[in-house]
Amino acid sequence: MFRRSVVTDGTATGQGPADDNFYGKEVGIKKKSKVPGVMITQFIEPLPEGMSHPDFTRKPIALTIQEGKFAFFKAIVTGDPTPTVTWSRNNGDVSDTSRYQTKYDPTSNEHTFEMPNVMPDQADTYKCFAINEYGQAIVTVILNIIEVGYKKNKAPQPAAEATNGNFKNVLKRRSKILPKSEQSERKDGEIDPKFWELLLSAEKKDYERICAEFGVTDFRWMLKKLNEKKKEREEEQAEFVRNISNLKPIQVNADGTASFEVDMDLIDPSSSIFLYKDGVMVPYTKELGDKIKHNLKQVGKKYIFSMKDLMPDDAGLYQLDVEDVNMFSTDFKIPMVDFLVKIQEVKAIEREDAVFECVLSNPFSKILWFGKNLPLEQGEKYDIQVSEDKLIHRLVVKDCMVVDKGIYSACAGIKSCNAWLVVEADKEAPKGKKSARKTTRAGGSSMDLQKVAQEQQVKLVKEREERKEQIQIAKEEAAAAPPPETPPAPAPTKTPAEPEAPKDPEPIVKEPPVVEPPVVSPASITTAEEPGSGHPIEEAGVGERLDEPLVDTGEPGITCGLSDIYCHRGQPAELAVTMNIECEGTWFKDGEQLNSAAGINITKDGTSHKLTIQTCKDNDSGVYRFVSGDQSTQGKVTVGGVPEFDPDDLHKFSKPVIIRVGQNAAFKMPFPPQESLVVSWFKDCTEIKDGGGVKIVREPNHSRLLLRDCLRTDAGEIKIQLKNPFGSVEATSKLIVLDRPGPPEGPVETAESTSSIIEIKWNPPKDDGGSAVTNYVIERQQAGQCLWTKLGDVSADRTSFRDRNVMHGKKYNYRIYAENPEGLSDTLETADSIMAGIMILSGPPGAPQVVSASKTCIKLTWTPPEDDRGVPIIGYQLEKRKKDTNQWIALNAVNEPIEDVKYAVKDVTEGTEYEFRVSAINESGPGDLSPPSAMVCAKNPNMRPCFKNPEDFIVVRAGISARVKICYEAEPPPEITWLKDNEPISPWINIINTEGMSQLVIPSSKRSDSAIYTIIAKNSVGEASFDIEVRVTDEPKSPGPVELEQTVHGKVLVSWAPSPDQELDDRLFYMVSQHDSNTRVWKTIADRLLTNTYTANNILPGIEYHFRIYAKNDMGLSDPSQSPTWGVNSNRVQNTSNGGNSTEVCFERPPSILVPLKVHTPPKGYQLYMTCAVRGCPTPTVSWYLNGICINSDNNYYITNSFGVCSMYIMRVRPNDSGEYRVVAVNSLGKAECSTKLIVKD
Repeated sequence: MFRRSVVTDGTATGQGPADDNFYGKEVGIKKKSKVPGVMITQFIEPLPEGMSHPDFTRKPIALTIQEGKFAFFKAIVTGDPTPTVTWSRNNGDVSDTSRYQTKYDPTSNEHTFEMPNVMPDQADTYKCFAINEYGQAIVTVILNIIEVGYKKNKAPQPAAEATNGNFKNVLKRRSKILPKSEQSERKDGEIDPKFWELLLSAEKKDYERICAEFGVTDFRWMLKKLNEKKKEREEEQAEFVRNISNLKPIQVNADGTASFEVDMDLIDPSSSIFLYKDGVMVPYTKELGDKIKHNLKQVGKKYIFSMKDLMPDDAGLYQLDVEDVNMFSTDFKIPMVDFLVKIQEVKAIEREDAVFECVLSNPFSKILWFGKNLPLEQGEKYDIQVSEDKLIHRLVVKDCMVVDKGIYSACAGIKSCNAWLVVEADKEAPKGKKSARKTTRAGGSSMDLQKVAQEQQVKLVKEREERKEQIQIAKEEAAAAPPPETPPAPAPTKTPAEPEAPKDPEPIVKEPPVVEPPVVSPASITTAEEPGSGHPIEEAGVGERLDEPLVDTGEPGITCGLSDIYCHRGQPAELAVTMNIECEGTWFKDGEQLNSAAGINITKDGTSHKLTIQTCKDNDSGVYRFVSGDQSTQGKVTVGGVPEFDPDDLHKFSKPVIIRVGQNAAFKMPFPPQESLVVSWFKDCTEIKDGGGVKIVREPNHSRLLLRDCLRTDAGEIKIQLKNPFGSVEATSKLIVLDRPGPPEGPVETAESTSSIIEIKWNPPKDDGGSAVTNYVIERQQAGQCLWTKLGDVSADRTSFRDRNVMHGKKYNYRIYAENPEGLSDTLETADSIMAGIMILSGPPGAPQVVSASKTCIKLTWTPPEDDRGVPIIGYQLEKRKKDTNQWIALNAVNEPIEDVKYAVKDVTEGTEYEFRVSAINESGPGDLSPPSAMVCAKNPNMRPCFKNPEDFIVVRAGISARVKICYEAEPPPEITWLKDNEPISPWINIINTEGMSQLVIPSSKRSDSAIYTIIAKNSVGEASFDIEVRVTDEPKSPGPVELEQTVHGKVLVSWAPSPDQELDDRLFYMVSQHDSNTRVWKTIADRLLTNTYTANNILPGIEYHFRIYAKNDMGLSDPSQSPTWGVNSNRVQNTSNGGNSTEVCFERPPSILVPLKVHTPPKGYQLYMTCAVRGCPTPTVSWYLNGICINSDNNYYITNSFGVCSMYIMRVRPNDSGEYRVVAVNSLGKAECSTKLIVKD
């Protein structure tokens, strides 16, 4: 039942199509739509057949869009009759066609509401109405407008949404980070606000990087200030969120999009969320992610911002605000990098390593790798490698399994490339066992990546030099420019105790980021000493100080200053300063003035001033400064030496490490503790990185290298390098991984083959497993057998073997193992069997002869070859060929010979002609072929029809179907004819003929169908017939009244009236049962009586007797007829009738339905039983009808009638079985019927 309620239209004035209800109805029924958010009101209940109220299958979607863009809503409605669709808004009119346009597309059935050049005053809640005469459907949608720029003369516009009556101004949202076009020039020392926004959302580990990026060096002040700002920000956030966590900075995903995430528990779920990029509000959508670049998706408390179609101008500061409070800030940086060589598809075998390689256009320390859209990290499964120049990047997927197949991708900045990894099953792996891990690698680029990287490196260096030249030219132009009219104020004079280095003039040309600036901190300037001399060699362009201008103005100036140098202990060192004019100067070390003394020599040669340290010692390290007037320069001198190893430790490390496959290898090298020491490990001149199966431990006084689960490919030279600013030292060891040797190299060559000797040769294995091969093991197998026999072994210096135990004409297979102390290798087998001696083939057998042919089998025989050429025959190979083809097909393999000289070919097609040929097989193989046989057709031979075990008498109960099945054999197939009492059968009797069988079906058989049926089978060979007697009967009716009469002492004559069925059934007889008062048991005293009398013997006086008479036929017994009591009180003389009138009882009645049919709704393909109960006397004839057509003779329905219970069975119901079923019962007194419906569900 529907609940009725009074419904008033909730549309305000001016929103709907009319102020009153569209059709003047005030009472309606609320309905629920399948689309959430749709309100439906039904005007009429119930709806007329075929009619429906309006509904939305697609509703308009809320939209946030920038001012001046094209805004539109789309909707699809249904209903019969077709609804009328109108649009309205809460606070305004939509009749202005220049601002609002309504369209309808009959092809897609879409209603569109368009707003070209949308303005802020159009931000509102809009409604879409769909109305017909049976109801209406309403849906609301919100339009938000993002204003562009700031308008002073415009009053603030309220948003479309309001919560608790307070409207929020969301149209003039502005971030605390101003757009670049509105940012004012910052004063010296002023910090970019972007710095604090990033710190507030960053993790502690990123503080140092952000400070270095913005040039902040006072960490104590930064932390103090940051704590204050965090406290203020948390207080602001607490007004709108309960909790905020899991801040994930923006990053590029495998699908080419970029996203950042944050978990927020909003106090008010309806709070407005805004996105900014560099202070400018970003339009986004929550549902139309495929149409708008930016998307904000909410999953529970998680908010995910994503953008697609990434471009370089997408870089910037992204911020997420709730109302007017910032929640999260993240900086998106896009490096200018591209793929010179992309990763390629890799096809690997199971348990093999797969390699993806790529080359970048610019150095990149780390790129992102993804496998099946999941990020990959360095570990036991994946090995991520980067070349020294950071141009070649490599991903190694270790121990590939079938589950590892899929798409793998590499992302560098906003550029990405992907390729498939295809993992194939190892066909050589033993069944039921896990195959061993392979030492080979699949994949890798087909190009020479090292060559591509070197060419790119040369190109980058060339570009860097060109930029340096541009900067140098800019400096020279700035130096050559005339001085300004008003000279700058002179710098204050500094005391010699506190000299200070002057600043270099700033270059005019902006220096590219890849070139280091000309003035760097002293800690970053290093020099290397030229071998064989004590003078440090400065790196090109580093530490050089040029005081401009170079023109002699009469005032002293420094043209070449000091720089930081590293000096070897015990070697001389020299510091030199060049002035623009000849003048005096003073040298200082760590603030103390220096003079020429023991070990230090200060000289002056014109404008050149030098300080020479004759033999550097540790206490010579320090900061040296040269001062001349108000000009000064300084540099740091560091005295030290090249790292050294202890000789005992070096000798111990140089010993090779020997392990077995699967074991761990460990290397340890002690060294004295030093500052600025870089420790590197190398394998075969390639640096080893920590991760995966490699573990590198760095301690102050030693370093350890651990290689886990080593393979043969891990063997090689292991080197440790210690490097400091003074030089480097290396120590070398060797890793030997022992394993079983590889298989001997093939192919196996046959050096000699005679009737008694076979000699084979092979090559040593490529991989001896780390230890020398000691010997080879040889095994042999005779062709066609399964057993392998060991023949012996030979020493490692021999790669041949002579087999002297062979039989002439037989073929053999050989396999060879290589053996070392670790075990046996895999086998090398001969590709083909090797025969001992010359091949001797048998002569041709006799042509095959056809013994018999049928449509399924052709039996052949042949004679053995007359000449077997001295080699015993082990069997035969038989071949067949179809007529009109040239292809001979072998019926058995050579290793499965036919041992007899006869064979039954069963692989034949009926009606096709074949010919056959045979060859004899001996140890050498199949011999010469016999002549082909005569063409033979696969068909049965012609034969006269004959019947197989037919039944000549069949009894059927009246009312059910009678089926007579006769099987026969005949060729060609005969023509079948059925007769009833030598007359043609009735049309309602069905005849079903199949191959080898004929079936006669009598639906709902009656007694009148009893007859002798004759089947006649006739073909071109002859004719055969057979008679079957069909008796249609039912259980007999009871005999008539029973009379008893005694004519002789001890005997009683029992007589009875005949059964009503006696005249109808010539196979009816009677049975008599007797009961006496002594035994009180019924026993049969007579059976198969064809008369209506019987004389009972041994009747004793004083005992009561009772008799029962049964009628009996092929269906069974009737109900008994009871005799009167004979015995003590019975009269022996029959009493005569007193003349009274007797009343006859009549049992005849017209048909009636006791239990009618029921409605059935079975699913398609299910079975079905349909029953009803009928009575009537005489027994009525029952017929079944489907949609008025009799189906008694339809083979799809199995119909029975058992004692008035009429049943119909359908094995699998079909859609065309649906309809009205009717049962009609008819006898001579009348008719009765009942019906039902059957509905078949899909």
